[in-house]
Amino acid sequence: MRVAIAGAGAVGRSIAGELLENGHEVLLIDKAPTAISVERVPQAEWLLADACEITSLDEAALQRCNVVIAATGDDKVNLVVSLLAKTEYGVPRVVARVNNPKNEWLFNEAWGVDVAVSTPRLMSALVEEAVSVGDLVRLLRFSHGDANLVELTLPEESALAGTQVGDVQWPEDTSLVTIIRGTRVLAPSKEDSLEPGDELLFVAAQAREEQLEDLLSVRREDD
Repeated sequence: MRVAIAGAGAVGRSIAGELLENGHEVLLIDKAPTAISVERVPQAEWLLADACEITSLDEAALQRCNVVIAATGDDKVNLVVSLLAKTEYGVPRVVARVNNPKNEWLFNEAWGVDVAVSTPRLMSALVEEAVSVGDLVRLLRFSHGDANLVELTLPEESALAGTQVGDVQWPEDTSLVTIIRGTRVLAPSKEDSLEPGDELLFVAAQAREEQLEDLLSVRREDD
């Protein structure tokens, strides 16, 4: 897979290193000469250019990329790069970094963004995930389909504790993708049972999140 990363700062270089370790081709683009540190990620391709300019993206051959990551520290730049990647070059997957949470509403399909990653929101979500049991925590937003990656730790008193996955009537537009049980990561089958303390990861439409949380909540006594 070929990936272009706009922004060769600490974030961009870290992403590049991870992708290269997984066997992908990576191109780092930055307009600041001081950011071009080939020795830090020698396996990557480097391009000194402004990723907001068509001529630069032509030079980068963005049309050959499977993924473009807009990872600069400037939200305006990330939006422009995302829009150009999607509309001018037809890049299948565009991931954009959100620096200011107040701008998160802009990072959507209209600007060519498939996945928006907000570091402040993600850190907040990880804190919530670590301390919350029985509460739905939104980890990641997908622009297409208005879907989110959400997590819930099944409480001891959940009505679904001990129930097999295949016997649960999940809400529409909701999919259980992973069960984390202790140190194990399970791809759920119909025969797997839900156990208290399980961390359940779902991809769910935003409109279904409340319904999903109610389904997994603690048992309620009859009035």
